[in-house]
Amino acid sequence: MKIVYASELGPSPREAMAGARWLVLNAEEVPSSTTLLMFTELDDILVAVDHRGSPPAPGLWQRAVHCILIDGSQTEAESFRKASGITKVIAGSQQGITEHLW
Repeated sequence: MKIVYASELGPSPREAMAGARWLVLNAEEVPSSTTLLMFTELDDILVAVDHRGSPPAPGLWQRAVHCILIDGSQTEAESFRKASGITKVIAGSQQGITEHLW
């Protein structure tokens, strides 16, 4: 399974994402990821966000995300899942985001 990281895409992001199953972002990359998220939708690439360290702000970006790692409890994760529509919300994990991808 090919996993690409937003921080490593370089000047031609769509080419770098070719054939990927997942694009992984961190919280700081989300505000500047609009173009990347458009490409993931067009190219059937799933999106994962490691958002530990800061609370996720609501926004259209959440519609493109399939898996997110947040701080908090399982109750908070379930509440966030319902509010955001993100398929898989993981809270309080000590593992990295790639351990939760399918």
